[in-house]
Parts: sequence; structure tokens; C-alpha cells
Amino acid sequence: MDLILKYFPDITTNQINQFEALEALYKDWNTKINVVSRKDIDELYLRHVLHSLGIAKVIRFSDNSSILDVGTGGGFPGIPLAILFPECQFHLVDSINKKLKVVNAVADTIGLTNVRTTHSRVEAIDETFDFIVSRAVTAMPEFTKWVKGKIAKKQKNEIRNGILYLKGGDLTEELKQYTTVKAYLLSDYFEEDFFETKKVIYLPLKYK
Repeated sequence: MDLILKYFPDITTNQINQFEALEALYKDWNTKINVVSRKDIDELYLRHVLHSLGIAKVIRFSDNSSILDVGTGGGFPGIPLAILFPECQFHLVDSINKKLKVVNAVADTIGLTNVRTTHSRVEAIDETFDFIVSRAVTAMPEFTKWVKGKIAKKQKNEIRNGILYLKGGDLTEELKQYTTVKAYLLSDYFEEDFFETKKVIYLPLKYK
């Protein structure tokens, strides 16, 4: 939890309480439904919570922004971002229903009212969003196909609507077809070794 306060010192008491509650909740749920790997659960704040919040170093979502989290798994990056941006609406989607059971329980327990979940493949979601976030569920060319037509027309934020994707490693080949893509190195924001090769990939997308 100290890690979160180190990089986000201005959060409210309620947000602190919500972030603090995550460890016990995920450890408890992980004994029933494995949503976080055994080695990662002891470093939940580093490898999952702070990693998810890397997106918040790239953008501060404007109030009333809508964000789709694709392949959310146990709720990352959606749950930490929903805590940090209580005035935004988050739609967390996963094709594995038992993982969403954990997400719903965590959100309910800590009082997150800005999160909803859908058990579905993302292609079946018939809505538009300001931003689409995810953590390395597939290569970007495949991902852009999945989310085609899901970006809202109206702009509310400082950067154009689009994809904010958490990925690591050398992405030169994967991203070479995108002329507008921008990679933000998380090592520029977080000093822990874990973030050395981690990035937020921002790809603005046109409406429809």
C-alpha cells in the first residue's frame, strides 16, 4: 500500500481504504478462484495495482469518461482505475465468468459504484467508450479488430479517444503498422525494477 501512496499521494481517505482492502480480498478469493498467480499475490500492489495505475500517469480521465476494460481477469486494470477515478464509468468484460464473480465481489465489498461487468467476448459489446484499456491480452493488430467500432465520437479528454494498452518487451514489430501510436515507458514514472520493460501503449482511434 505504501507503493500507491508513494506515487499517488493526493488520494482521499476513502480511496486509501479501498486500495488497502484489496490485498485481503484478493488473497481470500484467490484461495477459491485462481485469478492472480501464486507468485504475484504477495506482490499484488506492485505487479497488479500499481501496474494498472500506470495508465493514470499517461492520462487523468475527465469526469464522466467511459472506459472499457477488455479481458479484465481479476479486475485489472479496471478496479484500481475505478478507485482512482470515481467520477468515471468502467465496464469490465471477460469471457471467463468465474473471474467476474471475483471482480463483482471486490467491487461490492469496497463500495465501487462506478463498475459494471459483462460475461462476454468483447466483440459482442454493442456500445462506444472514450477509452479502451487492457493488459496484454493479445497482439495489437488482433486487439484493434476486437474493439473496432467501440470508440465514442465526442472527445472529453486532453488526448484523443483510443486504446491504452499495458504491455512489456520489444513491440517494434507488433506496432510498426501504426503511425499514430505512442509508447510511454513506465520506468519514467515508477522506479521499481519490475517496470523496467513495461509500457503504456496509446493508440488514438477514429470513431467508427
